[in-house]
Amino acid sequence: MIAKKLVFVFYLFCVFPYSHDVLAKELSPNITMIPASFAELAENLSSAVVNISSTQKMVIPQDFPELPQFPEGSPFEDFFEEFMDRRGGGAPRTPTTSLGSGFIIDAEKGYVITNNHVIRDAENVQVILFNDVTIDAEIIGTDEKIDIAVLKIETKGLDLTDISFGDSDKLRVGDWILAIGNPFGLGGSVTAGILSARARDINSGPYDDYLQTDASINRGNSGGPLFDMSGKVIGINTAIFSPTGGSVGIGFAIPSALAKPVITQIIKYGRTKRGWLGVRIQKVNNEIAESLGLEKPRGALVASVNKDGPAIAAGLQAGDIILEINERQIKEMKHLPRIVAENDIGAKVELKYWRDSKIHTTDVIIGELEKAEEDGLLASSPKSTGNNVEIVSLGLTLIELDDDLRREHNIANDITGVLINEIAPMSEAENKGLSYGDIIIEINQQPVSKPQEIIDIIEKAEKNGRKSVLLLINSNGNNRFVALRLRKD
Repeated sequence: MIAKKLVFVFYLFCVFPYSHDVLAKELSPNITMIPASFAELAENLSSAVVNISSTQKMVIPQDFPELPQFPEGSPFEDFFEEFMDRRGGGAPRTPTTSLGSGFIIDAEKGYVITNNHVIRDAENVQVILFNDVTIDAEIIGTDEKIDIAVLKIETKGLDLTDISFGDSDKLRVGDWILAIGNPFGLGGSVTAGILSARARDINSGPYDDYLQTDASINRGNSGGPLFDMSGKVIGINTAIFSPTGGSVGIGFAIPSALAKPVITQIIKYGRTKRGWLGVRIQKVNNEIAESLGLEKPRGALVASVNKDGPAIAAGLQAGDIILEINERQIKEMKHLPRIVAENDIGAKVELKYWRDSKIHTTDVIIGELEKAEEDGLLASSPKSTGNNVEIVSLGLTLIELDDDLRREHNIANDITGVLINEIAPMSEAENKGLSYGDIIIEINQQPVSKPQEIIDIIEKAEKNGRKSVLLLINSNGNNRFVALRLRKD
């Protein structure tokens, strides 16, 4: 497979001021005039936007034995001491610091919002206010799936300003937006642009639904707010699409409609509590819709049903197409996880699905996604597409070897294993050089020949508390070992 040359950068971004010397001209009663200036809006909002500084301490692993004992004055003694010094001897390195942006949503209680990747693995987090006052922050909770973190600062003696969320669902492509943040650690910077697109999926997580903007976003803008023209936060700046690492006018923000429920859960529980249905799904294309008698492609096709999930208790089965939940239409497959996640745990919802060329209705009691993860019900569950089986926890789609595949990939008959048919973009497997056509010969030193054998080994590893597995890979006739961490999303 050909690797993409353009990369997503998750450290964040903002802009150079736009020129607004274009004559304001009202083209029709329904078109808003081009603003002459964003100065008043920026002045009112900037005091609620903060800079985030986080410090991570890195320690070199001590994976070598202790220094051997040599006779005093031996040249080997000096050699080994110099070698261990160069490795750091296990001593702490100079702490690394990352910079980002954030914004205050509750001036009384001191709640601050930023991106999870800004404060990930941080020992110390500080919030720098607009007047350069620096305050230590407590991490209340984080969510890696949509890249959000909630911080809290002490508010005593401070005159703080907060800002509130707007409704990103009401935003239209072409609407003006304003971004404020801390690009490259320079401090508060204001940039402007328009909403370029909605519902972008950049393969960063299971709930991708990004707003796209041409407002300049750069490293350091991560976690900063994206405003509409009424001064409401309609997005949290998170990523850019760039061939160079700098802004090229394609930035992405988490929509407020997706962020608000997660932030509310983190503040209330210290973690997320997402709804869970217990199904593996795939896209409904024209061929699938036609074969099942559906008038047009829509909904989410159930590829498999978790034996311990809410869906099986409600009578759902593989081959059903989920069309609605509580009268909210599932127009595309990717809409289902988000809609389910927004429901309260234990809530009864009405679900409409397509089976036998007609619509059926059933009630489902929503389960908790995080508990299902803790119980090991999700990480290794396969998603089948034809003969392919997606192993979510490895970021790999696998297929059992047959004679046709052996001929296609020129695989010798004495090589047994499972063929890698697809690799998740930006996954650890891709970063470690695994590629289409490679063969998994062993996993955790156990020979495999079917995808199900890999699933069984992973499930056993997870039950034993393992966080990674060791693969023996055959690539073009050469064997090598590759260790992969087990993902949970």
